[in-house]
Amino acid sequence: MIQIKELSKLTKIIAIVGPTAVGKTALSIKLAQHFDGEIISGDSMQVYRHLDIGTAKIRPDEMQGIPHHMINIRDITERFSAAEFQKIATTQIKEIASRGKLPIIVGGTGFYLQALIENLSLGDDQFDERSMEIRAQWQQFAKIHEPQEVWQRLKELDPKAAQQIAPNNVRRLIRALEVIEKTGHPFSEQRNTPSEFETLLIGLTTDRPLLYDRINARVDLMMANGLEEEARWLFEHQGRELQAGKGIGYHELFDYFESQCSLDSAVEKIKLDSRHYAKRQLTWFRNKMDVIWFDLVTGQHSVSEIKKKVANWL
Repeated sequence: MIQIKELSKLTKIIAIVGPTAVGKTALSIKLAQHFDGEIISGDSMQVYRHLDIGTAKIRPDEMQGIPHHMINIRDITERFSAAEFQKIATTQIKEIASRGKLPIIVGGTGFYLQALIENLSLGDDQFDERSMEIRAQWQQFAKIHEPQEVWQRLKELDPKAAQQIAPNNVRRLIRALEVIEKTGHPFSEQRNTPSEFETLLIGLTTDRPLLYDRINARVDLMMANGLEEEARWLFEHQGRELQAGKGIGYHELFDYFESQCSLDSAVEKIKLDSRHYAKRQLTWFRNKMDVIWFDLVTGQHSVSEIKKKVANWL
């Protein structure tokens, strides 16, 4: 077992991200075993008790003795937000690191992970839909123009902030412009909340056709393992009205329970929605986060390569 080097001022964490059905769970167990780690779920649906099959929740017998956190911490009647995830996960990370263990975040809910890793302010200056709209506009501007032009826009609005941000750090420039536009105040005057973590982002993906085939096969396996019964239980507990009932794999079957479609149609809709979600996941992680990508499915990369990358980083 490899020991983690003495921690720097920033707590080091690993995050394993990517779309569904690419092997994130299996990799997380191997890394946790090798680097003496503990795992924190970064999935917005795995927090709910009783929702096991549709959320692809790891089973106790699959954990191989590795402690897992942020699983089964909410009843289906409760809401769960990115701000709550950020707060609880931050506490978990500190506790894990204090024991000399390596915190490993695993999941595909992009905004939750970004909120945690970048310490997005989700309190007084809410990072909400308006923030995301503004950010998307500036990201589009950055795609069309050179980074220097993005920096120049910031310099015109907030010279002090521009002096502190490198012209090639487009993500940070956009964040500053977003805050200025939303609050009406210079970014340089905003409350400074730097991240407490140094994160290595490991992304898993594979060829799109193969990914989609794996997603379809996973849905078939979920149905064979009892997804219909799990979804019916949720439906009978007013699932239509609950945040927990919005998840893929559940709301599609609700239509079947209400005789709005056939079971086959509902299953095909789950597969379609899952494929679309995987595409959105990949887009999010590639556009918003600095991820190092690996393909374990086709054998283009190996777990050994990832272990070496982690060891060098630690």
